[in-house]
Amino acid sequence: MSRCQARSSKGRLGAATSPRDTYLEVSDSLRQKIEKGKIPEKLPSQAKLMESYGVSRSTIERALGDLKSKGVIESVQGAGWYVVGTGDRRPLVEKVTDLLRTDGVRVGDPFPTEKELCERFEASRTAIRSAIAQMEGQGLIGKGATRGREVRALPIGQGDRKA
Repeated sequence: MSRCQARSSKGRLGAATSPRDTYLEVSDSLRQKIEKGKIPEKLPSQAKLMESYGVSRSTIERALGDLKSKGVIESVQGAGWYVVGTGDRRPLVEKVTDLLRTDGVRVGDPFPTEKELCERFEASRTAIRSAIAQMEGQGLIGKGATRGREVRALPIGQGDRKA
């Protein structure tokens, strides 16, 4: 039984194409989901796509590359893949820093864990760690007295600057 037929028996991809063309099946499936509004803005992570389609990372990367070359999706460094013309395109560090701008956050408050940030922003742990490192470098967060991080300073946003 071929790889494609094996995937087909699991209810994932069809057996019509060769293993080399599997990325085209994934690409076409994602394009259809985008057109039908099932993926309105941000695509799932590569890991989730690998799991849902039962294919390798290189197959997912080729499928995403195909959609990108057709102008359907675009990559935002540190944030993931988006349908062209939708979504918040700010760098991840800006989105995470916005957590410190919310009402009620004070210096000394605990900062969310890496796991919580990964889930909230649908970002990889590597991307979250990079954002955290930048925020630590700016002195906004740091290691707390116990395990975890805490807020060390609040960011100055537009309109918040002292006169």
